[in-house]
Amino acid sequence: MTVKIQAKGMSLKVPNYVQRAPTASGIMREILSEAFVRSRREYRTILDGLDFTVDDGDRIALLGRNGAGKTTLLRVLSGAFQPTEGMLEVQGTRQALLNLSLGFNNNASVRENIFLRGTAMGMKLSKMAELVDSILEFADLAEVARHRLLTLSSGQRMRLGFAISTSVQHDIMLMDEWFGAGDASFIAKARTRLSDRVDGCRIMVLASHNLQMIRKTCSRGLVLDGGRQVFIGPVEEAIDAYKAIYQSLPGYVPRYDKKIARAKKRAAARRKAARPE
Repeated sequence: MTVKIQAKGMSLKVPNYVQRAPTASGIMREILSEAFVRSRREYRTILDGLDFTVDDGDRIALLGRNGAGKTTLLRVLSGAFQPTEGMLEVQGTRQALLNLSLGFNNNASVRENIFLRGTAMGMKLSKMAELVDSILEFADLAEVARHRLLTLSSGQRMRLGFAISTSVQHDIMLMDEWFGAGDASFIAKARTRLSDRVDGCRIMVLASHNLQMIRKTCSRGLVLDGGRQVFIGPVEEAIDAYKAIYQSLPGYVPRYDKKIARAKKRAAARRKAARPE
């Protein structure tokens, strides 16, 4: 089976509701104005005319500043959002490690939430029934399987979501930053499983600011800025294109200059501390 991602002229526009500027003066009048004046609907372009192809075996890094559209693109690739313009074709099964609590219900039991999350992921109930015990064991939650989800800590919920999301090998892995949350014992086995899933997938798309991780795991890079595609190609060239974006910003201070400034500040503090009272 062919595994591939292809986008041609792909754009995403979403409605954005903006409150009209108040015309009344005074606090109470402004509050009443905010309560009764209808907001104005505007359309905002989040992704604009993307053109790229991801082939079998590619490991793609999504690079860009905060708000560039990386997470939105991952959601479009996962099927959560549909492009409003252009074309997107995804061949192969896909799994997105974006929102580990998607599909959870606080009033349902831990065991029931495995089925709810699995359904949200598009998996069959018969398949989830086969995986329940192994998921509970991996998440160390077998003893609380019949408890309501709301009784679990945030760390336990995270473990449950990760265990469900990585319970099956998929063709395409979509990730927003590399997983690294939880207690030490769980992180160790979670990283091992995640590495196994990444090695076993045929396409990986990873959004991250960790350039060292990107160099280690990715072969190509896609750079976004303001929802537009700036570059796609070899990962080192993509990193250079990403650096060129933020280095051109007003107020940018090179890392070397920052180190010098911090060293001078520490030296001044030591001189001040050494002065006699």
